[in-house]
Amino acid sequence: MKKLFAILAVMGVFSLGMTQTVMAQDAAPAEVTTEAVVEEGSMHKELKTKFIEGDASFMSLVAIALVLGLAFCIERIIYLSLAEVDAKKLMAKLEAALEKGDVEGAKTICRNTRGPVASICYQGLMRVDEGLDVVERSVVSYGGVQAGYLEKGCSWITLFIAMAPSLGFLGTVIGMVMAFDKIQQAGDISPTVVAGGMKVALITTIFGLVVALILQVFYNYILSKIEAITSQMEDSSITLLDMIMKYNLKYKK
Repeated sequence: MKKLFAILAVMGVFSLGMTQTVMAQDAAPAEVTTEAVVEEGSMHKELKTKFIEGDASFMSLVAIALVLGLAFCIERIIYLSLAEVDAKKLMAKLEAALEKGDVEGAKTICRNTRGPVASICYQGLMRVDEGLDVVERSVVSYGGVQAGYLEKGCSWITLFIAMAPSLGFLGTVIGMVMAFDKIQQAGDISPTVVAGGMKVALITTIFGLVVALILQVFYNYILSKIEAITSQMEDSSITLLDMIMKYNLKYKK
């Protein structure tokens, strides 16, 4: 009987402890969520405060560099996304059409397909009757034109990547000069004057570096997409030349 009471007592203590643990776990997410909201709000407020504390002229220039750089990045990403096609599927359709001797049908497939790969194939098919050398020169020349279209606007992105930290450093140097001017006017090296001036000066550098890092990530992503599309163009050009050679051997004996 005493053993039974002892077991029941131990079970009661264990269940009470488990209940308290579960209640603590249930209460924890609410506290974490509240802390996260407060932290997010304080971070946003802190960024606004630091932006206002920096020199308005240079901070505005850094912000403009960020906005314009992101605009060019988004435009390039949209353009490159639309330029991507399933090159293998396209070349399979062209091969099927050329095996039947239907050059016009192959041209129609290229006209109805977006992207530089289809455009290069169309240029090659337009000169299929002029010889393989002419087709090759046409494909290479038009491939260079399409590569230029892919890289259009990237120079502006690199410009803003270089400008953002440069503007930040310029703001830092001017801020330090202003801090020394205040020291000269005060006639004494006051820690408050020096610290305040240096803080305002360094804020512009921080924001400039952050903007450059953001734009650099987008720029590298754009370069990777350009490289992928360029590889598709080169592979498709070689495949097209092989198809045209087989077509000439089969239908132009």
